[in-house]
Amino acid sequence: MTQVEFLDGRSDARGGYKVDVTRGEQIGRVSSEWYSRPDDERYLSLNDLTRSVRARSERSRSRVVESAAIHVEANRDNPERMVLHLPGAEAPVAPTHWSFGQLASMVGAPAAYLRQLPPALAGINLQYGLASNRTEQIKTLETDNGRVDLRAVTGPDYGRIHDFELAEAVQRIAGNGTGDTRWKVPGVLDWSTGIYNPHVDVTRETTTLYASDRDIFLFLVDDLNPIEAGKLPDGSPDIFFRGFYCWNSEVGARTLGIASFYLRAVCQNRNLWGVEDFQEIAIRHSKYAASRFAHEAAPALQNFANSSPMPFINGIKAARERIVARDDSDRASFLRNRGFSKAESSKIIDTVLAEEGRPPESIFDFVQGITALARSKPHQDARLEMEGKAKKLLDRAA
Repeated sequence: MTQVEFLDGRSDARGGYKVDVTRGEQIGRVSSEWYSRPDDERYLSLNDLTRSVRARSERSRSRVVESAAIHVEANRDNPERMVLHLPGAEAPVAPTHWSFGQLASMVGAPAAYLRQLPPALAGINLQYGLASNRTEQIKTLETDNGRVDLRAVTGPDYGRIHDFELAEAVQRIAGNGTGDTRWKVPGVLDWSTGIYNPHVDVTRETTTLYASDRDIFLFLVDDLNPIEAGKLPDGSPDIFFRGFYCWNSEVGARTLGIASFYLRAVCQNRNLWGVEDFQEIAIRHSKYAASRFAHEAAPALQNFANSSPMPFINGIKAARERIVARDDSDRASFLRNRGFSKAESSKIIDTVLAEEGRPPESIFDFVQGITALARSKPHQDARLEMEGKAKKLLDRAA
């Protein structure tokens, strides 16, 4: 990267950056994580998070067993608890809430119903299902936490990527995630001033580093090195920051995935505002998942972290310069030819007119109008479809 690509030293006097969050997409994925995570799933540094999930994996083992050879037993010492005897295991294992649900699903039993039964009766039903299970083999993940917990039950070809493997891949580019590299936990947008302040202490309220017994989720930004990609209507710079989030579940609760993007701000409840150039890859935990992670996901993360923003800047510039409509007839035709209804076309044009003080002319104008209309859609599928159309326009302009 070169220094001229960034707005070093052009911050607001209060230490932040004036941003325009009325443009681009609004993404609530990080916010939903922020809302739902209890305190014991929030970490203040990547070091602490990685240490925790790595230690858990070091206490774990995985094995493939014949499902018919598993013996289910109601715990004599605790009549409210059930244990499983696995072939080759030295001690019985206690299924977690998650793994019990996985096991019930694999044998075709309704987990919610089984949980309502006394353990002895639930065990009889589960035992029958295991004996007649057509899957025949299952893969377990057992963790010694003072007692042996059965954390996951999957098919024999499940390609486990441990949570610490993703966390360590992020650490290679982000260090501790608290400012020792350019990648860090994000700052906060002040809605009253429109100033995004990157200098915010990492607390359990502000952190975006999460890990539970089921998964991890990490969100980091490069918000000390703002990027200018054109001008706003008032002549001030249109400022962006780079960001990414990634997720994984070593117990099969979700895929592994990485999303990278440019954004204009992050607010207190961790909504992403003014997002452009959103890219996402996901890897299912299939047989060759570990190989795909090594050859696709980890290098993609490294490449994004170290790449120049010039392709993004040039793409925005090209979209701003490419004039596609000179009058109202051109505008209506441009949108109708791309699948927008008459009513949607009118709303897009009116939105740009209200925000820019003039009707849309360039590809970039139309993209901003489309994404603004997408934000008003109450249903996610309709919103994603419209945002996809906007992205196609921007990609073609570049």
